[in-house]
Amino acid sequence: MKTFFQNTDSITAIEAQYEAQKIAFAPIIFQVARTMRDLGILKLLLENKEGLSLEKISEELSLLSYNVQVLLETALSVNIVKSVENIWSLTKIGYFLQSDVMTNVNMNYNHHVNYLGLFYLDESIKNEKAEGLKVFGEWETIYPALSSLPNKAKQSWFEFDHLYSDSGFPKAIEILKTFNPHLLLDIGGNTGKFAMQFAKENPQTHITIMDLPQQVKLAKQNIYENNISNISTYEANILLEETIVPKGFDIIWMSQFLDCFKEEQIVDILLKIKSSMDDNAQICIMEPFWDRQQNETAAFCVINTSPYFTAMANGYSKMFKYEDFEKLLKKANLEIIEIIDNIGLCQTIIVCK
Repeated sequence: MKTFFQNTDSITAIEAQYEAQKIAFAPIIFQVARTMRDLGILKLLLENKEGLSLEKISEELSLLSYNVQVLLETALSVNIVKSVENIWSLTKIGYFLQSDVMTNVNMNYNHHVNYLGLFYLDESIKNEKAEGLKVFGEWETIYPALSSLPNKAKQSWFEFDHLYSDSGFPKAIEILKTFNPHLLLDIGGNTGKFAMQFAKENPQTHITIMDLPQQVKLAKQNIYENNISNISTYEANILLEETIVPKGFDIIWMSQFLDCFKEEQIVDILLKIKSSMDDNAQICIMEPFWDRQQNETAAFCVINTSPYFTAMANGYSKMFKYEDFEKLLKKANLEIIEIIDNIGLCQTIIVCK
């Protein structure tokens, strides 16, 4: 495991005050950057690397000079753009805001899914409930609401979820194939993306997706449209006491699933799964642990996803530090067989018996 975020004491008081102002004005900076991207200003500057005047930018995009100038000057203050003799051009930061897939997925997710709801973060912490979710409707958690979210919020949520999980699927499938599973249970299989990819590459394996009815409905539609025959579904809420985890599986697979629950719920889920396993079965858990990332950028992205869980998802779950998650596995009396890092963008696979 690596150590991140350790260089905070090396700046002066004046520098620290400046950094504090960046945080205080962060919502404004975020919306300025997003607006410049969505209105095409960043794209226009990217296409004109020699730079453009304020008047030319305004003319090209049919925007008032006043409005463009307001955006450009805020962008200048945070090094998104630079200005030399009144000619505006893009910096490296501006380039990533326009062109980097991860940056754009993160920005869309935070704008369409989190921005309004995070206003209620303090209430969420005090009430131990996702108070921000009320901006979308009266739901206890976001998961049964996913299919009912406004289109942009739903699209941004799934793009974010799939970017970070899907990037790990090819390597994860290679690893699972080495276990030669005949039957695989995908708990929290969501829309079925992993199951379908695995099923296509491994027709000898039968996969069962276990998830909430709303998610199973989406998965069934996707399976039907892709004409896949070696996937079945099992509707269940794993938190309900009466829910039984089906037996007979070689691999029980969970991808970014357990981070959706409280610590005590995770232990209960693991114990319930354990009771369904025979001696040869294995649990494979894929999660993005922030302290096992390859670099600080990845750790930053993972760790700052946790407030979404607090304000929007359910009010009680988070992205884990590995050593905290390991304690939960031990509480469930599971034996850790192998830990495999660097799966896709940010994932780790833990193999347990």
